[in-house]
Amino acid sequence: MRHPITGAHRVSFETGWALRGLALKTVVSRIAAFLAILALALIPAAAQPPHESGPHRIDIKAQAIDAFDARNPKQTRFGALDFRGGLLLESPARDFGGISAIRVAADGQNFLALTDKSNWLRGQIVYRGIAPIAIRDAEMAPMLGPDRLPLKRRGWYDTESLAEDGGTVYVGIERVQRIVRFDYGRDGLTARGIPIPVLPAFKTLPKNGSLECLVMPPHGGPLAGTLIAISEQGLDARGNRLSFLIGGGNDGTFALKNTDDDFDISDCALTPNGKMLVLERRFSWTSGFAMRIRSVPLASIKPGATVDGPVLITADMGSQIDNMEGLSVHRAADGTLVLTLISDDNFFALQRTVLLQFGLVGE
Repeated sequence: MRHPITGAHRVSFETGWALRGLALKTVVSRIAAFLAILALALIPAAAQPPHESGPHRIDIKAQAIDAFDARNPKQTRFGALDFRGGLLLESPARDFGGISAIRVAADGQNFLALTDKSNWLRGQIVYRGIAPIAIRDAEMAPMLGPDRLPLKRRGWYDTESLAEDGGTVYVGIERVQRIVRFDYGRDGLTARGIPIPVLPAFKTLPKNGSLECLVMPPHGGPLAGTLIAISEQGLDARGNRLSFLIGGGNDGTFALKNTDDDFDISDCALTPNGKMLVLERRFSWTSGFAMRIRSVPLASIKPGATVDGPVLITADMGSQIDNMEGLSVHRAADGTLVLTLISDDNFFALQRTVLLQFGLVGE
């Protein structure tokens, strides 16, 4: 993840920040507030140590997001998606934040997420009708390595991508260019992460721009047992996003077409009808964050291929977005294919953790 100042994407505001519309006084006051918070955080006596002892309950406060676009609050249709509702999430827990991937279960309620500081987050989404209204039974825990010690002690802390295959969970780690496997179905949040073999081409990826997308195709298809991994910023010889097929007898590389408009890959998820949805985000000082989602046919993915697909949605800071990093897909009780998105606030005072849900029209 890049930051214009420190190396990661940051900066957004409570109502969907647009830099051109902010008064200088507001900007200065917010920066001053952030510096005050930072100064306090650097005082050892005042610092609250993060949990490293095991799973622990946390409280998450949720504020409803009823309108996705602040410029047109009554609008619900955005591209190929219908907005169902969203939440602004906050927690006093020191470890909460930096959420970089999420997987929502088939029931639409239980979820498993991870932060980029090698922590698990799980809980349940509570609904009123089709709209999310709260998070309950939230727990966090440090991810453990093969020695049962927290991954972050190894320096494996930039955990960015998450894939599920039954009870097995795979996590992609930037900076060290690794994928680790957890027996989550058996051991839950205390599962040990075991590194799996990866392709030599992983070593060519940027340390802070590697594995942002990780999915496992369903059993019974040509890519069964094959992890799909897409890099955030790694490029092939033609300037397209370098991507990987790992295991299942399909080892090799392919590419996701680069559209030359400064969007970076941030996550992906599979639909039941054979599509891979790719979440992308962009940041600039003049316009803030933007996001979009592309739909790529899973059948087009094979070694040596260059793949692309139509854009389902594009949104800017006039909408209720932040640094959107996590994407999951499930089918709701009414039959709608629901996309859940979540943002990574980078543990930065001026950013937000937002959870958004959309229905995919016509699916």
